[in-house]
Parts: sequence; structure tokens; C-alpha cells
Amino acid sequence: MTPRPATTGPVSQPEASDSYPRVIDELRWAQTVLSVAGVESPRADAEWLLASVLGVERGRLAVIDTVDTDVRDRFRGAIERRSRRIPLQHIIGTAHFGPAELTVGPGVFIPRPETEFLLEWAAAQSSSLHRPAVVDLCSGSGALAIAVALMVPTARVHAVEKSPAALEWLRRNVSRAGAEVASRITVHAGDVTDLEQMRALLPVGAVDVVVANPPYVPSAADVAPEVYHDPSDAVFGGADGMTVIGPMLAVIAELLRPGGVMGLEHDDSTAAQVMAAVDSTDRFGDVRAHTDLTGRPRFVTARRVAGADDAHGRMAG
Repeated sequence: MTPRPATTGPVSQPEASDSYPRVIDELRWAQTVLSVAGVESPRADAEWLLASVLGVERGRLAVIDTVDTDVRDRFRGAIERRSRRIPLQHIIGTAHFGPAELTVGPGVFIPRPETEFLLEWAAAQSSSLHRPAVVDLCSGSGALAIAVALMVPTARVHAVEKSPAALEWLRRNVSRAGAEVASRITVHAGDVTDLEQMRALLPVGAVDVVVANPPYVPSAADVAPEVYHDPSDAVFGGADGMTVIGPMLAVIAELLRPGGVMGLEHDDSTAAQVMAAVDSTDRFGDVRAHTDLTGRPRFVTARRVAGADDAHGRMAG
């Protein structure tokens, strides 16, 4: 699959003068450069990058009139990188996700704002329980695990990730979240499609809430150039987007207690397939599709039903 090329062309820089460069001129120039390059949110990205260079909150830019030439040069360098469709988060080194600020970079999937819909659902489900046990499968940077722990102070969270590179980011972000939050998050190195391995690592039959943002993009999908900076094995889920989701459902069914719930993000083109796969296990009920604010299918939720294998009880692992 070939990335969509970014359209670029020369854009004149603000004229030099003896006075300090004006913020309004630099931002106007940067917005034009990024717009020409095909960046989806050129003004916002320009502001985030200038704020990062200055070391201030983005909202503070409104009260800054000028910058010195060193700041200007570093800002223009950042804009040049962004115009090559290097992700904004890789340039500034952080990504915001719900209440969490995460460090990100090459080797780990950048959390997307749309996954916050799944976060809100998970936090609501967990908040109604006493000391809920939550599992985040395909944790990546730890976005869902850390954000749930921040939003639900009684939650005990297990974060599972396979990639050694992503695990480094995950552990770093858990540590950065503070001692109290970190004490409630356990990080596991493991393959979420390996049922025996998950049985050995996690509290089987005793989990209240499972969340997962797995690799789910069909391999032939047309994606933005920024996506190619994410690890491919964190993005693409085979030809049909189901190579991880399919086998992971058996793991989720094993982990959840009867009555426990799961939320699973998926590609907007595979909602029907995911719903059918969940239904076909005969271990879930109350299967529901959820959309985002644009009306696009975003994630599926379901409740674990009691079956014959639960009647005899199950040891927690």
C-alpha cells in the first residue's frame, strides 16, 4: 500500500526585519505551509508547535506578541518536519488522552482522540463498582489503562502489550503518572491472542471490565501519511482487520466474570464483522454498537453471560 503523497510547494517566509518576529505573522505563515502540505488541522498544529518551542500552554500564545530569532528558527524547523507529515505528537514528544499526558515517539501507537469515546464508557462502567478489576489489552502507550486509573481512583488495572518497543513507552508513562496511579497498574508483556499465556498472566474469570484498542485497520485501507509513522503491527489487522480481534474474543471471555463487560474498538468498515464475531462466541450478551460524534461506528460493547463452564467456578490466575 502506498501512502497518499503530501502536496508541498514553496511558501514565502515572513519578511525579516530589525524587530522581533511577530507571533501572528509566524503562525499565519505556518498555517499556510501546513495547509499546502495537506495537514488536517494546520492552525491548531502550528499553535501546538509554537507553544512547545516556547515551553508554554497553547492558550498563552494569545498574550505573546513577539519571539526571538532562536525561537523563530526552531519553530520553522518544527513546521518543516510537520509539513513532511511527521506526526505532531512525535515532534512535541507528548500526546494528550483524556486526563492523561503521555510520552510517545517511534515504536508506539499514538492514541487518537476518537478512542476517548471508549475511555468514557469504560470509566462509567468501572465507577459503579467497588475496586473494579480492569484489563487493557493491546495497551500500547498505556493510554486507556492510565486514563481509567486516573478517572477511577479505586480501579486496579492490568495493561498488556506485546511489542518490546511499546512496552518501554508503556512503563515510562505508568511511572510518569505518579506513584499512587502507578501502584494500581500492573504491566504485562504478552500476546493477547495467546489464550494460555493470558490465563497465566491475568485474573481469569475475575475481571470486571476489559477494554481494547487492537490493530484493526484492513491492510488495503487508504490511510493518512501520519499513520505510517505508527508501528504497522499496532495499526493493521490483516486483510479484513480481524486477525487480532477474532482470537482475542476467546481471551476476553475467559477473563471476564459473569456479568463483566468489554469494550472493543474497531475500524468503521468492520462494525458488522465485529458484532457477528462477538455474537458467534455464545459467551456474550447485550452486544451493542457505539458511534462517535460523526456517526461513524467506533466500538462494540458486550456483557459476559454465565455458561456451563462457569457453573463449576474458575480459579483466578
